[in-house]
Order: sequence, then structure tokens, then C-alpha cells
Amino acid sequence: MTILDVKNLSRRFGGLQALSEVTFSVAKGEIVGLIGPNGAGKTTLFSTLVGLIRPDSGSVSLDGKNLAGLKPHKVASVGMTKTFQNVALFAESTVLDNVLTAGLLHHDVNAARGEALRCLDRVGLKGAAQKQAGDLSFPERARVELARALCTAPRVLLLDEVMAALNPAEMSEIMRLIRVLRDDGVTLLVVEHHMRAIMNICDRILVLNFGSLLADGAPEQVARDPHVIEAYLGHPKEGAHR
Repeated sequence: MTILDVKNLSRRFGGLQALSEVTFSVAKGEIVGLIGPNGAGKTTLFSTLVGLIRPDSGSVSLDGKNLAGLKPHKVASVGMTKTFQNVALFAESTVLDNVLTAGLLHHDVNAARGEALRCLDRVGLKGAAQKQAGDLSFPERARVELARALCTAPRVLLLDEVMAALNPAEMSEIMRLIRVLRDDGVTLLVVEHHMRAIMNICDRILVLNFGSLLADGAPEQVARDPHVIEAYLGHPKEGAHR
């Protein structure tokens, strides 16, 4: 059953065609990876899906509801949100208050506080709830960003480089959490440069190159695609293991 349907999405910035007729769908409960070289249009696509950037043409629908023209907070209230690669927390506020603000989308303050604590527990940071956000390490800040996104109760969650700068143990924990979220009913679209991670956790892989969709298939199929190898993965024998 399709939950996210993207048709002919295009966006130009001056002379740069950032997205060109991008079409794909995501089934409920899937984990779909989005890869491509730097500048391929991945962040632009994510930002367009959640309403931060307006497309020049094309459509995005969530569970059959057209999201065209909706502001990001309205898209989030419908059920789709994203994490940000450049995590921006309120440094002088507590971790709990940073996450609580997202819960206000659907709850009053007391209920949002309870939901924020639950989301912090899910990402392994409940014990840091009263810490100042500015005192956290980078991996901890990334987890707070994830907890904040979860606190909007997304049905579709877009993860933008959540494993950046993590060590192998931390990456394994995030991968475990992604699978748990999927088992809890969240559909995920994941941008990630760690090829081993994305090949391991994703049911399907989308490949963007110069704003166009180059490939869409199972991880092992994409890893063998000569066009993908040429554009991004490098030597075929390295493709599935990098």
C-alpha cells in the first residue's frame, strides 16, 4: 500500500536544475534509501517533500492527500517530517524542552512533555533530559534531533545523514533504532553516505544524479547497476561494501 507518492517533481535554481521530473513511490512500512553524489539533489528533494522548498512542477501526496503549497508545520501535522543534517538546537534550553516543542504540534504542554520523554527514551537519551542542549556531544545532538522529529508523530520520517560522524557502535545502534521504528509503523526515507549501513537497512534504494532519478531497486540490484557504479559507487566489487 503506497503511503508517499511523488510525481514529476522539478525545481530549478537559476541555471541549476536541482530536480528534474523525479517520480517514485514508497509503500507503507518500507525503509527506502536515497543516495547519490554530492550535489545530486538529495537535500533539495527532502526539503521539497516537507514544504521547505516549493517545486516548480510536480506533486507530492501522503496517503492520497496532496501536499502542494502546504507549509512545513502543516506537512508535519499531516504526518511527514525530516531531521536536519545541520542540527540546530536551542543551546541554552534543556534537552527535554528542545524535544517538547515538537510535541506541541499535537499536544498541550503536559502531554507534549510526556511524549518528549518517551521519544528521548526511544533514542537512548532519557537520562539526559535535564542537560543543557549546548553541553551535548555531536552524536547526542543528532539523537535529540531524531527525538524531536519523532515527537511530531510522523507516519513518514525523512532521515538526513543521521549517522554522520558516528563511530561503528553508534551507527549500529541507530540502524537498530531505524528497524524498531519501522516495526512500530513508521515509514522511512533515509539519506546516508555510509554505504554499508544503507545497503544493510534499506528495502529499496533510490539513486539521484544531477537531479534525475538514475535507479530505483533492491540494494543488491542497485549495487550492480553499471550506471550507478559509474556515477557514484566506484568499482563494482566495492559497491555493496563501502
